[in-house]
Amino acid sequence: MEVTVKTAEQLGLLPEEFEKIKEILGRTPNFTELSVYSVMWSEHASYKNSIKWLKTLPRTGKQLLAEPGKENAGLVDIGDGMACAFKIESHNHPSAVEPYQGAATGVGGINRDIFTMGARPVAQLNSLRFGDIHLQRTKWHLKGVVKGIGDYGNAFGIPVLGGEVFFDKCYNANPLVNAMSVGIMKKDEMISAIAKGVGNPVYIVGSSTGKDGIHGATFASADLNENSADDLPSVQVGDPFMEKLLLEATLELNKTGAVVGMQDMGAAGIICSTSEMSEKGNHGMKVYLDRVPLRQQEMHAWEILLSESQERMLVVVHKGQEEIVEEIFKKWDLNCAIIGEVIADDKLYFYMHNELVAEVPASTLVLGGGAPVYEREYKEPAYFKATQKFDIQSVPEPQNYKETALALLQSPNIASKKWVIEQYDTMVGTGNMSTNFPSDAGVYNIKGTDKAIAMTVDCNARYVKADPEKGTAIAVSEAARNIVCSGGVPLAITNCLNFGNPYNPEVYWQFVHAIKGMTHACRKFNTPVTGGNVSFYNQMSEAGTIVPVHPTPTIGMIGIIENKKNHMTMAFKNKGDMIFLVGKSRDDINSSEYINYIHNIGQSPTPYFNLEEEFDVQEAVKGLIKKHLIRSAHDVSDGGLFVTLVESAITRGFGFDITTDAEVRKDAFLFGEAQGRVVVTVSPAHEDHFIDYMIEQKVPFSALGHVTKTELRIDDNSFGFIADIKKMYDNALENLLKEE
Repeated sequence: MEVTVKTAEQLGLLPEEFEKIKEILGRTPNFTELSVYSVMWSEHASYKNSIKWLKTLPRTGKQLLAEPGKENAGLVDIGDGMACAFKIESHNHPSAVEPYQGAATGVGGINRDIFTMGARPVAQLNSLRFGDIHLQRTKWHLKGVVKGIGDYGNAFGIPVLGGEVFFDKCYNANPLVNAMSVGIMKKDEMISAIAKGVGNPVYIVGSSTGKDGIHGATFASADLNENSADDLPSVQVGDPFMEKLLLEATLELNKTGAVVGMQDMGAAGIICSTSEMSEKGNHGMKVYLDRVPLRQQEMHAWEILLSESQERMLVVVHKGQEEIVEEIFKKWDLNCAIIGEVIADDKLYFYMHNELVAEVPASTLVLGGGAPVYEREYKEPAYFKATQKFDIQSVPEPQNYKETALALLQSPNIASKKWVIEQYDTMVGTGNMSTNFPSDAGVYNIKGTDKAIAMTVDCNARYVKADPEKGTAIAVSEAARNIVCSGGVPLAITNCLNFGNPYNPEVYWQFVHAIKGMTHACRKFNTPVTGGNVSFYNQMSEAGTIVPVHPTPTIGMIGIIENKKNHMTMAFKNKGDMIFLVGKSRDDINSSEYINYIHNIGQSPTPYFNLEEEFDVQEAVKGLIKKHLIRSAHDVSDGGLFVTLVESAITRGFGFDITTDAEVRKDAFLFGEAQGRVVVTVSPAHEDHFIDYMIEQKVPFSALGHVTKTELRIDDNSFGFIADIKKMYDNALENLLKEE
């Protein structure tokens, strides 16, 4: 077929990009070559609209063992000769049109990124955003996504240690499904995603290749619309049992020393792995597509190249070690086929039945090579200044505080996510330290050492919408606060940057300022960015109107608990323990769940936040835990102080008796979400030591009250008994899902 600029545009390429391809090749590309460039130069694969700003993030630190963005996942040193591999990625568009497989294959893909590094995945987390919970479409999205994550992860055998579920009408048509995986390995056993050594054989291993997921990277780089369901071939189908075999075979293969390099086949399939590994090693490849094991007959060369069939990897091995490789994959009953060899030139030659079907320079396809880089126009959105005009005096205080508090506990964003969590296996593998002892972060036991890994995913998109720079800095700070409240020290982050269309100047303004906020906070907490994922085009066009989702830069953070004895939980431990607030309460209800859910006010600034004060609070909490001066710690976040107290009380069935601060408006004191606050409990025997230490730290703190047997009391008024509140809190989400 004749290839024209119109063909290029149909594949998602800009006219100037088509001209650039012709210039690179010195001729007009054929359809296969054009298809290759269309997926590799899509936003999803090339980051062409985001890389300029991503490069400004802090990406260095002595804890890093892999160059950010250059390997399948980030890798950090956790001591004792061990390393932790971790990464977060999105599967938003596939989950919008086919929630079950979209979410399942997201889990499969992120786990492959971990074990292709040579690490064994030990924990998963997820950050999920859905629309208005009263809509049937939202319920369909939620049920499908949760079942997809649960079925794949449970069968693969990796526990879910943490996550978040958030509802807002901006996600009605475009849910966000961000999956994170964490793995552990010996630090000297890392496998690089590289191809080098002329004559070394190139293997494809794992599943057979079919037509699922073709042009999936292009699908992820376009707006969703009324006809997106017609793009179901762009959604892959996962097989967790196949992935489990692939994991074991890969880790066994790594011990043989036969591997030169390995890469997961994710977005853009064979073409992505062959080009990125070749470019990294300054080599090229000859690849014979008719040797690829197929599950469907009569596949065209371009379909084989672009297929995103799951559970496949590309492996380059040392010549002469073929028998070792093939024996291992035969033992695990997996496909293992030599499809090519490494060559010296910067060229990829693709053959089909000995006919050359595509010839492209590897380096021209990839990020950092010939892929285009753009600086998009951006401007402050009109809503931004309007948001800053909010005045707390315009919001009346509740007539009945008990009624308001109990209503807030039943908000889908606050209520227990028990319905979700019960569909995940949280205990498989026996390493989870935080299911029976809940803490602000997930905690994984590193057996045979004194250490544990703390991990969390965080982002309040409402804050980011109100002020992208401050809101993203809050996301990083809250992630760090969760690690610290669990007894850990923050180490590094991965990110999943979910935004609307980058060609919209207001959306791009949100993106740029989010990067700036992330940069400031990561520098402060010494948590470099190890890599991650950018997901643009999260919006829905309906009847000619385009509605982007709230900017949602999800932060995945890991930290190290140096001594497992310092693992701190959120649960109140004993009746009579004193309850203190570390940090300061303020007259602030900005962007809180309280004003959104109770008062239906959608526009207000971010809550109070000061990065220096936040850091000082976290340092103080670290010291309190190290000196064994507190019995519990739980940060104040969504829902404010009241929700924090209830969550700490519910775990072991205690109550609390507190007094509000007369100098702070009562609804702000109980429900405001001002940042930099942690609720701790102290045994009466340690109270003096606690106070002395806090005065020494020069960090504000105040006494709230004490832990009671079962009743919740505020200012001498009863707010009910913990057993009744637990029942209501646990069942609220399920009750909403049952509504017709």
